[in-house]
Amino acid sequence: MAKKRKKVTKRSKKSRPKRAARKPRMAGGAKRTTKKIRKVAKTAKKRTTKKATPKTPKRAAEKRSGVGGGTTAAAVVRRIRTEARGVHEKILARKTPSLKFPVRSLSNVVYRPVKGFFQIKGKKKERTLTVGTVKTFAQTLRMMAFSKELVEADDIATKREAYYVSKNWDECRFNEQPESDAVMEDVEALFRVNREQLGFIPEEKGGDVAGELVVIDYDRETGEELRIDCTRFGSGAYSIPISVEGLGFETGADFILAIETAGMFQRLVKHAYWRSANCILVSLGGVPTRACRRFIRRLADERSLPVYVFVDGDPYGYSNIYRTLKVGSGNAAHMNEFFCVPQARFLGVTPQDITEYDLPTHPLKDVDVKRAKDALKNDPFVRHHKEWQRAIEQQVKMGVRVEQQALAKHGLNYVIDEYLPRKMANKKAFLP
Repeated sequence: MAKKRKKVTKRSKKSRPKRAARKPRMAGGAKRTTKKIRKVAKTAKKRTTKKATPKTPKRAAEKRSGVGGGTTAAAVVRRIRTEARGVHEKILARKTPSLKFPVRSLSNVVYRPVKGFFQIKGKKKERTLTVGTVKTFAQTLRMMAFSKELVEADDIATKREAYYVSKNWDECRFNEQPESDAVMEDVEALFRVNREQLGFIPEEKGGDVAGELVVIDYDRETGEELRIDCTRFGSGAYSIPISVEGLGFETGADFILAIETAGMFQRLVKHAYWRSANCILVSLGGVPTRACRRFIRRLADERSLPVYVFVDGDPYGYSNIYRTLKVGSGNAAHMNEFFCVPQARFLGVTPQDITEYDLPTHPLKDVDVKRAKDALKNDPFVRHHKEWQRAIEQQVKMGVRVEQQALAKHGLNYVIDEYLPRKMANKKAFLP
């Protein structure tokens, strides 16, 4: 055993001079190695000396940084820089730079009931720098740069403000806001993040909420928990914020009722329908905003609540408002996974309700007929569900549309005393 130890000692002594002798030949490599060692040591030191920071609600929300989680502000900035670097390198190499965006339309989505939302397919459009596209290409790069500035500064800009900021971009400025909005949506699709993660926010509010729900929010400055009781707003309601990712929910409600019109929402709030039905009321205000859809989706998922939708009985209410809430849209196909409510079911008003409840109607306009026929022909959701095909075909044949408020023909509170109770007693008849 003694000899063995002696042998090991000799070998270790010989090895040291050899490594020292190789140093001059590999000065550059040794320098790089030394730098790496120092970096690792510095990192290790930070890990061992850094105090554990409690994960406050605010910090947790910042880490999530948007729907789906995982995409931090730093990650968004890195993506923008990577894309911009690629364009720059092609220009330096005297090659034509280009940007590839997913095609955002119903023709590039597929509907699978198992998934529950419109999924984007593989079609892409390529924006190449040419004489004809130079302005749009430059506008896209300027919008990317503006987004990077917002994210790095932890600031925001409304879509309208972004349009006006472009007035400083000389020849790149937008003439009208729809142009600005389109480029913003292209940038959003390019990086597969939502526009709020890019620093852009919509003008409209998220929607209103009343009923058996406590929303848990946090004070932005102190991190103090705020408990917002949605039963205690008197004649008003809780307004859904632009970003809902940091919110928590407490509820004993049986379901969520999403309502198209503010007038109908106010009637149900006025007479505390939410108390007698033990539910949560959400005002959609027409086609629901992303914040509204995300709020309903998170609430329904986290509290295992069914969602019933109550809108006007017309093609717009069916194929624009309800379908967008349930499965998403073609224009936002790259984000539908997070901004739809697959568990939603259609309560009314249906074409059949017109007959069963003897409701006053209005003639379908040409635009209504066109929208209905387009849905029957091109909407993947409608084409999948025969129940919806029959309902829309029935409406086109009847040639009329109906509003929620038409129920007032039988009394202002007929909707509370008769219509909704009868509907809720037969949920199996709800459209998918």
